Amino acid sequence: MITFKELKRNLKKEYPTLPVKKVALLGDVATQFLAVSVKGMGYERNYNIDLFEAEFNQVERQVMDPTSDLHEFGADYTIVFQTTHKLLEKYSIMSPSAQVNLAEDRLDFVRTLCNSVKGRIIYYNYPEIEDTVFGSYANKVPSSFTYQVRKLNFELMNLAQENPNLFICDIAGLQNKFGRDVMFDSNIYVSTEMVLSLDVLPYVASRTLDIISAIEGKFKKCLILDLDNTTWGGIVGDDGWENIQVGHGLGIGVAFSEFQQWVKKLKNRGVIIAVCSKNDEDKAKAPFEKNPEMVLKMEDIAVFVANWDNKADNIRMIQGILNIGFDSMVFLDDNPFERNMVRENVPEITVPELPEDPGGYLEYLYSLNLFETASYSNADADRTLQYQVENQRVSLLKSFTNEADFLKSLDMLSDVKGFDSLNTVRVAQLTQRSNQFNLRTVRYTEAEIEALGKDDEYVNFSFTLSDKFGDNGLICVIILKKLDNETLFIESWLMSCRVLKRGMENFTLNTIVGYAKDNGFKRIVGEYLPTAKNQMVEAHYPKLGFNKLAAKETMQFELDVNTYQNKECYITNK
Repeated sequence: MITFKELKRNLKKEYPTLPVKKVALLGDVATQFLAVSVKGMGYERNYNIDLFEAEFNQVERQVMDPTSDLHEFGADYTIVFQTTHKLLEKYSIMSPSAQVNLAEDRLDFVRTLCNSVKGRIIYYNYPEIEDTVFGSYANKVPSSFTYQVRKLNFELMNLAQENPNLFICDIAGLQNKFGRDVMFDSNIYVSTEMVLSLDVLPYVASRTLDIISAIEGKFKKCLILDLDNTTWGGIVGDDGWENIQVGHGLGIGVAFSEFQQWVKKLKNRGVIIAVCSKNDEDKAKAPFEKNPEMVLKMEDIAVFVANWDNKADNIRMIQGILNIGFDSMVFLDDNPFERNMVRENVPEITVPELPEDPGGYLEYLYSLNLFETASYSNADADRTLQYQVENQRVSLLKSFTNEADFLKSLDMLSDVKGFDSLNTVRVAQLTQRSNQFNLRTVRYTEAEIEALGKDDEYVNFSFTLSDKFGDNGLICVIILKKLDNETLFIESWLMSCRVLKRGMENFTLNTIVGYAKDNGFKRIVGEYLPTAKNQMVEAHYPKLGFNKLAAKETMQFELDVNTYQNKECYITNK
Protein backbone atom coordinates (compact mmCIF):
# COMPACT_ATOMS: atom_id res chain seq x y z
CA MET A 1 0.00 0.00 0.00
CA ILE A 2 1.20 3.51 -0.79
CA THR A 3 2.37 5.48 2.26
CA PHE A 4 0.95 8.67 3.74
CA LYS A 5 4.07 10.60 2.68
CA GLU A 6 3.60 9.47 -0.91
CA LEU A 7 -0.06 10.50 -0.82
CA LYS A 8 0.99 13.91 0.52
CA ARG A 9 3.47 14.35 -2.33
CA ASN A 10 0.64 13.72 -4.82
CA LEU A 11 -0.92 17.03 -3.76
CA LYS A 12 2.00 18.87 -5.36
CA LYS A 13 1.52 17.20 -8.74
CA GLU A 14 -0.26 18.71 -11.71
CA TYR A 15 -3.35 16.91 -12.93
CA PRO A 16 -5.52 19.37 -14.86
CA THR A 17 -6.89 16.74 -17.25
CA LEU A 18 -8.30 14.44 -14.56
CA PRO A 19 -12.07 14.51 -14.00
CA VAL A 20 -13.04 16.69 -11.05
CA LYS A 21 -15.10 15.23 -8.21
CA LYS A 22 -16.42 17.53 -5.50
CA VAL A 23 -15.96 15.83 -2.13
CA ALA A 24 -16.92 17.18 1.30
CA LEU A 25 -15.36 15.84 4.49
CA LEU A 26 -17.06 16.20 7.87
CA GLY A 27 -15.62 14.85 11.11
CA ASP A 28 -16.02 15.13 14.86
CA VAL A 29 -12.22 14.92 15.27
CA ALA A 30 -9.36 16.61 13.41
CA THR A 31 -9.45 15.48 9.77
CA GLN A 32 -6.47 17.29 8.17
CA PHE A 33 -4.42 14.15 7.56
CA LEU A 34 -7.49 12.25 6.36
CA ALA A 35 -8.20 15.09 3.91
CA VAL A 36 -4.64 14.87 2.56
CA SER A 37 -4.97 11.11 2.20
CA VAL A 38 -8.30 11.26 0.35
CA LYS A 39 -7.09 13.93 -2.05
CA GLY A 40 -3.77 12.12 -2.62
CA MET A 41 -5.54 8.79 -3.19
CA GLY A 42 -7.81 10.53 -5.67
CA TYR A 43 -4.75 11.23 -7.80
CA GLU A 44 -3.83 7.54 -7.64
CA ARG A 45 -7.31 6.68 -8.96
CA ASN A 46 -7.22 9.35 -11.69
CA TYR A 47 -9.53 11.86 -10.02
CA ASN A 48 -8.95 15.50 -9.23
CA ILE A 49 -10.59 15.79 -5.81
CA ASP A 50 -12.01 19.25 -5.16
CA LEU A 51 -12.20 18.91 -1.37
CA PHE A 52 -14.22 20.90 1.13
CA GLU A 53 -13.09 20.14 4.69
CA ALA A 54 -15.47 21.35 7.36
CA GLU A 55 -14.16 22.89 10.55
CA PHE A 56 -13.43 20.67 13.53
CA ASN A 57 -16.45 18.92 15.06
CA GLN A 58 -19.05 20.73 12.95
CA VAL A 59 -20.87 17.68 11.57
CA GLU A 60 -24.34 18.42 12.95
CA ARG A 61 -24.24 22.14 12.22
CA GLN A 62 -23.08 21.65 8.64
CA VAL A 63 -25.83 19.10 8.01
CA MET A 64 -28.71 20.79 9.82
CA ASP A 65 -28.12 24.37 8.65
CA PRO A 66 -29.37 24.75 5.04
CA THR A 67 -27.19 27.86 4.63
CA SER A 68 -23.98 26.10 5.75
CA ASP A 69 -20.79 25.88 3.69
CA LEU A 70 -21.53 22.20 3.07
CA HIS A 71 -24.83 22.87 1.34
CA GLU A 72 -23.36 25.80 -0.59
CA PHE A 73 -20.47 23.61 -1.80
CA GLY A 74 -22.81 21.08 -3.45
CA ALA A 75 -20.61 18.00 -3.12
CA ASP A 76 -20.88 14.96 -5.36
CA TYR A 77 -19.80 12.91 -2.34
CA THR A 78 -20.01 13.75 1.35
CA ILE A 79 -17.73 11.77 3.67
CA VAL A 80 -18.91 11.68 7.29
CA PHE A 81 -16.51 10.48 9.98
CA GLN A 82 -18.19 10.35 13.39
CA THR A 83 -15.73 8.47 15.54
CA THR A 84 -16.10 5.77 18.15
CA HIS A 85 -14.01 7.93 20.51
CA LYS A 86 -16.50 10.80 20.47
CA LEU A 87 -19.36 8.33 20.70
CA LEU A 88 -17.77 6.87 23.83
CA GLU A 89 -17.42 10.38 25.30
CA LYS A 90 -21.12 10.96 24.71
CA TYR A 91 -22.00 7.57 26.20
CA SER A 92 -19.91 8.23 29.29
CA ILE A 93 -21.84 11.37 30.28
CA MET A 94 -25.28 9.86 29.64
CA SER A 95 -27.40 8.55 32.48
CA PRO A 96 -27.48 4.75 32.73
CA SER A 97 -31.13 4.73 31.67
CA ALA A 98 -30.33 6.74 28.51
CA GLN A 99 -27.30 4.70 27.45
CA VAL A 100 -29.52 2.01 25.97
CA ASN A 101 -30.66 4.56 23.34
CA LEU A 102 -27.17 5.55 22.18
CA ALA A 103 -27.28 3.63 18.89
CA GLU A 104 -30.81 4.72 18.03
CA ASP A 105 -29.99 8.37 18.69
CA ARG A 106 -27.07 8.22 16.28
CA LEU A 107 -29.17 6.37 13.68
CA ASP A 108 -31.76 9.15 13.88
CA PHE A 109 -29.05 11.62 12.96
CA VAL A 110 -27.91 9.48 10.02
CA ARG A 111 -31.51 9.39 8.78
CA THR A 112 -31.57 13.19 8.99
CA LEU A 113 -28.26 13.25 7.13
CA CYS A 114 -29.72 11.16 4.30
CA ASN A 115 -32.72 13.46 4.00
CA SER A 116 -30.70 16.69 4.17
CA VAL A 117 -27.60 16.17 2.04
CA LYS A 118 -27.72 15.91 -1.75
CA GLY A 119 -25.39 13.62 -3.64
CA ARG A 120 -23.88 10.40 -2.31
CA ILE A 121 -23.00 9.99 1.36
CA ILE A 122 -20.04 7.87 2.43
CA TYR A 123 -20.44 7.16 6.14
CA TYR A 124 -17.62 5.54 8.11
CA ASN A 125 -18.81 2.85 10.49
CA TYR A 126 -17.51 2.36 14.02
CA PRO A 127 -14.38 0.34 14.92
CA GLU A 128 -14.95 -1.09 18.37
CA ILE A 129 -13.34 0.21 21.55
CA GLU A 130 -13.42 -2.52 24.18
CA ASP A 131 -13.83 -0.60 27.42
CA THR A 132 -13.94 -3.87 29.47
CA VAL A 133 -16.53 -2.44 31.86
CA PHE A 134 -18.51 -5.66 31.55
CA GLY A 135 -15.92 -7.82 29.80
CA SER A 136 -17.49 -10.46 27.55
CA TYR A 137 -20.71 -10.16 29.55
CA ALA A 138 -21.28 -6.89 27.64
CA ASN A 139 -22.90 -9.01 24.92
CA LYS A 140 -25.77 -9.63 27.36
CA VAL A 141 -26.16 -6.03 28.51
CA PRO A 142 -28.08 -3.84 25.99
CA SER A 143 -26.90 -0.65 27.71
CA SER A 144 -23.20 -1.56 27.50
CA PHE A 145 -21.03 0.40 25.08
CA THR A 146 -19.93 -2.74 23.26
CA TYR A 147 -23.56 -3.77 22.71
CA GLN A 148 -24.53 -0.30 21.46
CA VAL A 149 -21.62 -0.03 18.99
CA ARG A 150 -22.34 -3.47 17.55
CA LYS A 151 -26.02 -2.64 17.28
CA LEU A 152 -25.17 0.64 15.58
CA ASN A 153 -22.96 -1.00 12.97
CA PHE A 154 -25.60 -3.63 12.24
CA GLU A 155 -28.39 -1.09 11.88
CA LEU A 156 -26.23 1.11 9.65
CA MET A 157 -26.19 -1.75 7.13
CA ASN A 158 -29.98 -1.92 7.23
CA LEU A 159 -30.22 1.86 6.86
CA ALA A 160 -27.96 1.74 3.80
CA GLN A 161 -30.37 -0.72 2.19
CA GLU A 162 -33.23 1.70 2.76
CA ASN A 163 -31.31 4.71 1.37
CA PRO A 164 -29.69 4.11 -2.03
CA ASN A 165 -27.51 7.22 -1.68
CA LEU A 166 -25.96 6.03 1.60
CA PHE A 167 -22.77 3.96 1.36
CA ILE A 168 -21.07 2.51 4.44
CA CYS A 169 -17.27 2.59 4.38
CA ASP A 170 -16.20 -0.38 6.49
CA ILE A 171 -13.30 0.98 8.50
CA ALA A 172 -14.35 -1.38 11.31
CA GLY A 173 -13.31 -4.16 8.94
CA LEU A 174 -9.90 -2.53 8.58
CA GLN A 175 -9.46 -2.67 12.36
CA ASN A 176 -10.46 -6.34 12.27
CA LYS A 177 -7.74 -6.88 9.66
CA PHE A 178 -4.88 -4.84 11.13
CA GLY A 179 -5.76 -4.62 14.82
CA ARG A 180 -6.53 -1.65 17.04
CA ASP A 181 -2.87 -1.01 17.83
CA VAL A 182 -2.24 -0.29 14.13
CA MET A 183 -5.51 1.62 13.65
CA PHE A 184 -5.11 3.99 16.58
CA ASP A 185 -2.00 5.84 17.80
CA SER A 186 -2.55 7.30 21.27
CA ASN A 187 0.43 9.67 20.95
CA ILE A 188 -1.03 11.26 17.83
CA TYR A 189 -4.49 11.39 19.38
CA VAL A 190 -3.60 13.22 22.57
CA SER A 191 -1.60 15.86 20.71
CA THR A 192 -3.71 16.34 17.58
CA GLU A 193 -7.23 14.92 18.17
CA MET A 194 -6.66 12.60 15.19
CA VAL A 195 -7.81 9.06 15.83
CA LEU A 196 -6.39 7.34 12.72
CA SER A 197 -2.72 6.41 12.65
CA LEU A 198 -0.49 7.46 9.76
CA ASP A 199 -0.05 3.79 8.87
CA VAL A 200 -3.77 3.14 8.44
CA LEU A 201 -4.73 6.43 6.73
CA PRO A 202 -3.83 5.16 3.21
CA TYR A 203 -6.07 2.13 3.72
CA VAL A 204 -8.99 4.28 4.88
CA ALA A 205 -8.50 6.62 1.91
CA SER A 206 -8.25 3.64 -0.42
CA ARG A 207 -11.53 2.17 0.85
CA THR A 208 -13.15 5.57 0.42
CA LEU A 209 -11.95 5.91 -3.17
CA ASP A 210 -12.98 2.30 -3.83
CA ILE A 211 -16.57 3.36 -3.19
CA ILE A 212 -16.31 6.52 -5.29
CA SER A 213 -14.70 4.62 -8.16
CA ALA A 214 -17.35 1.90 -8.06
CA ILE A 215 -20.16 4.47 -8.15
CA GLU A 216 -18.41 6.18 -11.07
CA GLY A 217 -18.33 2.88 -12.98
CA LYS A 218 -14.66 2.07 -12.42
CA PHE A 219 -14.55 -1.38 -10.85
CA LYS A 220 -13.31 -4.89 -11.53
CA LYS A 221 -15.56 -7.17 -13.55
CA CYS A 222 -13.34 -10.16 -14.32
CA LEU A 223 -10.87 -12.39 -12.45
CA ILE A 224 -8.42 -14.35 -14.63
CA LEU A 225 -6.77 -17.33 -12.97
CA ASP A 226 -3.56 -19.18 -13.62
CA LEU A 227 -3.93 -22.83 -12.58
CA ASP A 228 -0.77 -24.66 -11.44
CA ASN A 229 0.26 -23.47 -7.95
CA THR A 230 -2.34 -20.70 -8.12
CA THR A 231 -5.72 -22.42 -8.25
CA TRP A 232 -4.36 -25.73 -6.99
CA GLY A 233 -1.03 -26.99 -5.66
CA GLY A 234 1.30 -28.82 -8.00
CA ILE A 235 1.59 -29.10 -11.78
CA VAL A 236 -1.28 -31.03 -13.30
CA GLY A 237 0.69 -31.99 -16.42
CA ASP A 238 3.33 -33.73 -14.26
CA ASP A 239 1.31 -34.84 -11.23
CA GLY A 240 -1.98 -35.81 -12.87
CA TRP A 241 -5.44 -34.48 -12.00
CA GLU A 242 -5.85 -36.92 -9.13
CA ASN A 243 -2.62 -35.85 -7.38
CA ILE A 244 -2.91 -32.06 -7.33
CA GLN A 245 -2.96 -30.43 -3.89
CA VAL A 246 -6.52 -29.46 -3.08
CA GLY A 247 -9.00 -30.52 -0.44
CA HIS A 248 -9.80 -30.12 3.22
CA GLY A 249 -7.40 -32.61 4.73
CA LEU A 250 -4.13 -31.63 6.38
CA GLY A 251 -1.55 -29.79 4.28
CA ILE A 252 -1.44 -26.91 1.82
CA GLY A 253 -4.39 -28.29 -0.15
CA VAL A 254 -6.77 -26.61 2.30
CA ALA A 255 -5.35 -23.18 1.34
CA PHE A 256 -6.13 -23.79 -2.32
CA SER A 257 -9.63 -25.06 -1.49
CA GLU A 258 -10.37 -21.93 0.53
CA PHE A 259 -8.98 -19.81 -2.30
CA GLN A 260 -11.37 -21.56 -4.70
CA GLN A 261 -14.24 -20.95 -2.30
CA TRP A 262 -13.45 -17.22 -2.45
CA VAL A 263 -13.39 -17.33 -6.26
CA LYS A 264 -16.70 -19.19 -6.27
CA LYS A 265 -18.29 -16.50 -4.09
CA LEU A 266 -17.06 -13.84 -6.51
CA LYS A 267 -18.56 -15.78 -9.40
CA ASN A 268 -21.89 -16.05 -7.56
CA ARG A 269 -21.77 -12.30 -6.99
CA GLY A 270 -21.41 -11.68 -10.71
CA VAL A 271 -17.65 -11.39 -11.25
CA ILE A 272 -16.62 -13.11 -14.48
CA ILE A 273 -14.13 -15.95 -13.91
CA ALA A 274 -11.70 -16.85 -16.69
CA VAL A 275 -8.72 -19.19 -16.92
CA CYS A 276 -5.40 -18.41 -18.59
CA SER A 277 -2.95 -21.28 -18.21
CA LYS A 278 0.14 -22.63 -19.94
CA ASN A 279 -1.05 -26.22 -20.25
CA ASP A 280 -2.53 -28.72 -22.64
CA GLU A 281 -6.25 -27.93 -22.61
CA ASP A 282 -7.42 -31.46 -21.82
CA LYS A 283 -5.00 -31.76 -18.89
CA ALA A 284 -5.97 -28.31 -17.58
CA LYS A 285 -9.68 -29.13 -17.67
CA ALA A 286 -9.33 -32.57 -16.06
CA PRO A 287 -9.30 -31.39 -12.40
CA PHE A 288 -12.45 -29.33 -12.96
CA GLU A 289 -14.18 -32.31 -14.55
CA LYS A 290 -12.83 -35.24 -12.53
CA ASN A 291 -11.36 -34.25 -9.18
CA PRO A 292 -14.08 -34.40 -6.49
CA GLU A 293 -12.07 -32.14 -4.15
CA MET A 294 -12.28 -29.21 -6.57
CA VAL A 295 -14.61 -26.41 -5.45
CA LEU A 296 -14.55 -24.77 -8.88
CA LYS A 297 -16.12 -26.63 -11.80
CA MET A 298 -16.18 -25.97 -15.53
CA GLU A 299 -19.59 -24.33 -15.27
CA ASP A 300 -18.00 -21.63 -13.08
CA ILE A 301 -15.60 -20.57 -15.84
CA ALA A 302 -16.84 -18.12 -18.47
CA VAL A 303 -13.76 -18.34 -20.74
CA PHE A 304 -11.19 -21.14 -20.53
CA VAL A 305 -7.86 -20.65 -22.34
CA ALA A 306 -5.13 -23.24 -21.90
CA ASN A 307 -2.30 -23.44 -24.44
CA TRP A 308 1.41 -22.69 -24.71
CA ASP A 309 1.12 -19.18 -26.12
CA ASN A 310 2.29 -16.22 -24.05
CA LYS A 311 -0.22 -15.13 -21.43
CA ALA A 312 -0.41 -11.51 -22.54
CA ASP A 313 -1.75 -12.59 -25.94
CA ASN A 314 -4.16 -15.02 -24.30
CA ILE A 315 -5.44 -12.28 -21.99
CA ARG A 316 -6.02 -10.08 -25.04
CA MET A 317 -8.05 -12.93 -26.54
CA ILE A 318 -10.09 -13.25 -23.34
CA GLN A 319 -10.70 -9.51 -23.37
CA GLY A 320 -11.89 -9.73 -26.96
CA ILE A 321 -14.40 -12.44 -26.09
CA LEU A 322 -15.73 -10.63 -23.00
CA ASN A 323 -15.62 -7.19 -24.62
CA ILE A 324 -14.73 -5.38 -21.39
CA GLY A 325 -11.85 -3.02 -20.63
CA PHE A 326 -8.47 -4.32 -19.51
CA ASP A 327 -8.71 -1.98 -16.51
CA SER A 328 -11.71 -3.97 -15.26
CA MET A 329 -9.69 -7.22 -15.18
CA VAL A 330 -7.55 -8.83 -12.46
CA PHE A 331 -4.94 -11.51 -13.24
CA LEU A 332 -3.63 -13.88 -10.55
CA ASP A 333 -0.49 -15.93 -11.14
CA ASP A 334 2.02 -17.41 -8.71
CA ASN A 335 4.91 -16.97 -11.18
CA PRO A 336 6.73 -13.59 -10.89
CA PHE A 337 7.96 -13.87 -14.50
CA GLU A 338 4.42 -14.29 -15.85
CA ARG A 339 3.13 -11.45 -13.66
CA ASN A 340 5.79 -9.04 -14.90
CA MET A 341 5.34 -10.10 -18.51
CA VAL A 342 1.60 -9.38 -18.34
CA ARG A 343 2.15 -6.05 -16.55
CA GLU A 344 4.59 -4.91 -19.23
CA ASN A 345 2.43 -5.95 -22.18
CA VAL A 346 -1.05 -5.21 -20.79
CA PRO A 347 -0.37 -2.29 -18.43
CA GLU A 348 -4.04 -1.51 -17.76
CA ILE A 349 -4.73 -4.86 -16.07
CA THR A 350 -4.36 -5.28 -12.29
CA VAL A 351 -1.78 -7.94 -11.40
CA PRO A 352 -1.42 -8.39 -7.62
CA GLU A 353 1.98 -9.43 -6.28
CA LEU A 354 0.90 -12.70 -4.67
CA PRO A 355 3.00 -13.87 -1.69
CA GLU A 356 5.25 -16.89 -2.15
CA ASP A 357 3.32 -18.93 0.42
CA PRO A 358 -0.09 -20.00 -0.96
CA GLY A 359 -1.35 -19.97 2.61
CA GLY A 360 -1.09 -16.18 2.47
CA TYR A 361 -2.96 -15.67 -0.81
CA LEU A 362 -6.35 -14.95 0.70
CA GLU A 363 -5.30 -12.62 3.50
CA TYR A 364 -3.26 -10.62 1.01
CA LEU A 365 -6.13 -10.44 -1.48
CA TYR A 366 -8.58 -9.48 1.26
CA SER A 367 -6.42 -6.45 2.07
CA LEU A 368 -6.62 -5.18 -1.53
CA ASN A 369 -10.44 -5.01 -1.69
CA LEU A 370 -10.23 -5.55 -5.45
CA PHE A 371 -13.91 -6.11 -6.13
CA GLU A 372 -15.72 -3.19 -4.50
CA THR A 373 -19.14 -2.64 -6.04
CA ALA A 374 -21.84 -0.01 -5.77
CA SER A 375 -24.77 -2.27 -6.65
CA TYR A 376 -25.91 -5.86 -6.61
CA SER A 377 -28.92 -7.72 -7.98
CA ASN A 378 -29.89 -11.36 -8.31
CA ALA A 379 -29.33 -11.08 -12.07
CA ASP A 380 -25.58 -10.75 -11.43
CA ALA A 381 -25.35 -14.44 -10.56
CA ASP A 382 -26.31 -15.32 -14.15
CA ARG A 383 -23.41 -13.43 -15.74
CA THR A 384 -21.09 -16.42 -16.17
CA LEU A 385 -23.83 -18.41 -17.91
CA GLN A 386 -24.51 -15.46 -20.21
CA TYR A 387 -20.89 -15.34 -21.34
CA GLN A 388 -20.79 -19.11 -21.81
CA VAL A 389 -23.87 -18.84 -24.00
CA GLU A 390 -22.22 -16.01 -25.92
CA ASN A 391 -19.40 -18.38 -26.83
CA GLN A 392 -22.04 -20.69 -28.34
CA ARG A 393 -23.35 -17.79 -30.45
CA VAL A 394 -19.83 -17.02 -31.64
CA SER A 395 -19.37 -20.63 -32.66
CA LEU A 396 -22.67 -20.58 -34.57
CA LEU A 397 -21.72 -17.37 -36.37
CA LYS A 398 -18.68 -19.08 -37.85
CA SER A 399 -21.00 -21.51 -39.66
CA PHE A 400 -22.79 -18.69 -41.54
CA THR A 401 -21.43 -16.78 -44.53
CA ASN A 402 -24.18 -14.15 -44.28
CA GLU A 403 -24.60 -12.13 -41.08
CA ALA A 404 -28.29 -11.43 -41.73
CA ASP A 405 -29.01 -15.16 -41.93
CA PHE A 406 -27.18 -15.66 -38.65
CA LEU A 407 -29.20 -12.94 -36.92
CA LYS A 408 -32.46 -14.37 -38.26
CA SER A 409 -31.52 -17.80 -36.94
CA LEU A 410 -31.19 -16.49 -33.38
CA ASP A 411 -34.97 -15.87 -33.00
CA MET A 412 -34.34 -12.75 -30.93
CA LEU A 413 -37.03 -11.25 -28.68
CA SER A 414 -37.01 -8.00 -26.68
CA ASP A 415 -39.30 -6.92 -23.85
CA VAL A 416 -39.62 -3.13 -23.99
CA LYS A 417 -41.07 -1.22 -21.05
CA GLY A 418 -40.57 1.81 -18.85
CA PHE A 419 -38.96 1.94 -15.43
CA ASP A 420 -40.87 0.16 -12.67
CA SER A 421 -40.28 -1.40 -9.27
CA LEU A 422 -39.16 -4.66 -10.87
CA ASN A 423 -36.36 -3.23 -13.01
CA THR A 424 -35.21 -0.16 -11.05
CA VAL A 425 -32.24 -1.93 -9.45
CA ARG A 426 -31.00 -3.40 -12.72
CA VAL A 427 -31.49 -0.14 -14.66
CA ALA A 428 -29.48 1.81 -12.07
CA GLN A 429 -26.83 -0.89 -12.08
CA LEU A 430 -26.50 -0.79 -15.86
CA THR A 431 -26.02 3.00 -15.79
CA GLN A 432 -23.24 2.52 -13.24
CA ARG A 433 -21.53 -0.38 -15.02
CA SER A 434 -21.70 0.65 -18.70
CA ASN A 435 -18.64 2.54 -19.90
CA GLN A 436 -18.02 1.71 -23.56
CA PHE A 437 -21.48 1.83 -25.15
CA ASN A 438 -22.61 4.89 -23.22
CA LEU A 439 -23.19 8.11 -25.12
CA ARG A 440 -23.18 10.55 -22.19
CA THR A 441 -21.99 8.37 -19.24
CA VAL A 442 -24.42 9.73 -16.68
CA ARG A 443 -24.63 7.58 -13.53
CA TYR A 444 -27.94 7.15 -11.72
CA THR A 445 -28.82 5.75 -8.31
CA GLU A 446 -31.89 3.61 -7.69
CA ALA A 447 -33.64 6.60 -6.13
CA GLU A 448 -32.93 8.73 -9.21
CA ILE A 449 -34.20 6.02 -11.56
CA GLU A 450 -37.34 5.66 -9.47
CA ALA A 451 -37.89 9.43 -9.66
CA LEU A 452 -37.37 9.47 -13.43
CA GLY A 453 -40.00 6.76 -13.80
CA LYS A 454 -42.54 9.09 -12.19
CA ASP A 455 -41.49 12.34 -13.92
CA ASP A 456 -43.78 13.39 -16.79
CA GLU A 457 -40.97 15.42 -18.34
CA TYR A 458 -39.12 12.20 -19.15
CA VAL A 459 -39.81 9.11 -21.25
CA ASN A 460 -37.89 5.98 -20.31
CA PHE A 461 -37.37 2.63 -21.99
CA SER A 462 -35.67 -0.53 -20.81
CA PHE A 463 -34.89 -3.36 -23.21
CA THR A 464 -34.23 -7.04 -22.58
CA LEU A 465 -32.88 -9.43 -25.20
CA SER A 466 -33.27 -13.18 -25.43
CA ASP A 467 -32.71 -15.69 -28.21
CA LYS A 468 -32.72 -19.43 -28.76
CA PHE A 469 -29.56 -19.81 -26.69
CA GLY A 470 -30.80 -17.98 -23.60
CA ASP A 471 -31.81 -14.73 -21.94
CA ASN A 472 -29.36 -11.82 -21.72
CA GLY A 473 -31.62 -9.98 -19.29
CA LEU A 474 -31.93 -6.19 -19.28
CA ILE A 475 -29.30 -4.88 -21.68
CA CYS A 476 -30.27 -1.39 -22.85
CA VAL A 477 -31.56 1.81 -21.23
CA ILE A 478 -32.97 4.94 -22.90
CA ILE A 479 -33.85 8.15 -21.02
CA LEU A 480 -35.56 10.85 -23.10
CA LYS A 481 -36.21 14.39 -21.93
CA LYS A 482 -39.03 16.43 -23.44
CA LEU A 483 -37.38 19.74 -24.34
CA ASP A 484 -40.59 21.09 -25.83
CA ASN A 485 -43.69 19.81 -27.64
CA GLU A 486 -41.65 18.93 -30.72
CA THR A 487 -38.23 17.88 -29.44
CA LEU A 488 -36.94 14.87 -27.52
CA PHE A 489 -33.40 14.90 -26.09
CA ILE A 490 -31.65 11.57 -25.52
CA GLU A 491 -30.31 12.12 -22.02
CA SER A 492 -28.96 8.57 -21.79
CA TRP A 493 -28.43 5.81 -24.32
CA LEU A 494 -26.42 2.94 -22.97
CA MET A 495 -26.16 -0.75 -23.75
CA SER A 496 -24.33 -3.83 -22.57
CA CYS A 497 -21.45 -4.72 -24.88
CA ARG A 498 -22.51 -8.36 -24.62
CA VAL A 499 -25.17 -7.74 -27.28
CA LEU A 500 -23.18 -5.76 -29.83
CA LYS A 501 -23.68 -6.59 -33.52
CA ARG A 502 -27.18 -8.03 -32.98
CA GLY A 503 -29.06 -5.08 -34.49
CA MET A 504 -30.10 -3.78 -31.06
CA GLU A 505 -29.13 -0.21 -31.99
CA ASN A 506 -31.58 -0.25 -34.92
CA PHE A 507 -34.34 -1.84 -32.84
CA THR A 508 -33.83 0.75 -30.11
CA LEU A 509 -33.96 3.69 -32.51
CA ASN A 510 -37.07 2.27 -34.20
CA THR A 511 -38.69 2.17 -30.76
CA ILE A 512 -37.69 5.76 -29.92
CA VAL A 513 -38.95 7.11 -33.26
CA GLY A 514 -42.16 5.11 -32.94
CA TYR A 515 -42.87 6.80 -29.63
CA ALA A 516 -41.99 10.21 -31.10
CA LYS A 517 -44.34 9.79 -34.05
CA ASP A 518 -47.20 8.55 -31.87
CA ASN A 519 -46.87 11.57 -29.58
CA GLY A 520 -46.32 14.39 -32.08
CA PHE A 521 -42.59 14.96 -31.65
CA LYS A 522 -40.75 16.09 -34.80
CA ARG A 523 -37.08 16.05 -33.75
CA ILE A 524 -34.83 13.80 -31.70
CA VAL A 525 -31.55 15.27 -30.45
CA GLY A 526 -28.66 13.09 -29.32
CA GLU A 527 -25.37 14.08 -27.71
CA TYR A 528 -22.01 12.36 -27.51
CA LEU A 529 -19.80 13.27 -24.55
CA PRO A 530 -16.39 11.62 -24.99
CA THR A 531 -14.70 9.75 -22.15
CA ALA A 532 -11.59 7.62 -21.96
CA LYS A 533 -13.70 4.53 -22.62
CA ASN A 534 -16.59 5.34 -24.97
CA GLN A 535 -14.76 6.02 -28.25
CA MET A 536 -16.59 3.07 -29.80
CA VAL A 537 -19.80 5.14 -29.98
CA GLU A 538 -18.23 8.36 -31.26
CA ALA A 539 -19.87 7.87 -34.68
CA HIS A 540 -23.03 6.26 -33.28
CA TYR A 541 -25.50 8.99 -34.21
CA PRO A 542 -24.12 9.70 -37.72
CA LYS A 543 -24.24 5.98 -38.51
CA LEU A 544 -27.92 5.96 -37.55
CA GLY A 545 -28.75 8.88 -39.83
CA PHE A 546 -28.55 11.82 -37.42
CA ASN A 547 -27.19 15.13 -38.74
CA LYS A 548 -24.59 17.03 -36.75
CA LEU A 549 -25.75 20.34 -35.29
CA ALA A 550 -23.48 23.32 -35.86
CA ALA A 551 -22.54 25.98 -33.30
CA LYS A 552 -22.86 23.67 -30.32
CA GLU A 553 -20.33 23.43 -27.52
CA THR A 554 -20.69 19.64 -27.46
CA MET A 555 -21.18 17.08 -30.22
CA GLN A 556 -24.94 17.09 -30.81
CA PHE A 557 -26.94 15.47 -33.57
CA GLU A 558 -30.52 15.75 -34.81
CA LEU A 559 -32.90 13.27 -36.44
CA ASP A 560 -35.99 14.28 -38.44
CA VAL A 561 -38.81 12.07 -37.18
CA ASN A 562 -41.13 12.56 -40.18
CA THR A 563 -38.62 11.42 -42.79
CA TYR A 564 -37.29 8.48 -40.76
CA GLN A 565 -37.70 5.00 -42.21
CA ASN A 566 -37.54 2.04 -39.84
CA LYS A 567 -34.15 0.35 -39.93
CA GLU A 568 -33.74 -3.33 -40.64
CA CYS A 569 -33.37 -5.57 -37.63
CA TYR A 570 -34.26 -9.13 -36.71
CA ILE A 571 -35.54 -8.55 -33.19
CA THR A 572 -39.21 -9.00 -32.34
CA ASN A 573 -41.00 -7.10 -29.59
CA LYS A 574 -42.42 -9.55 -27.07
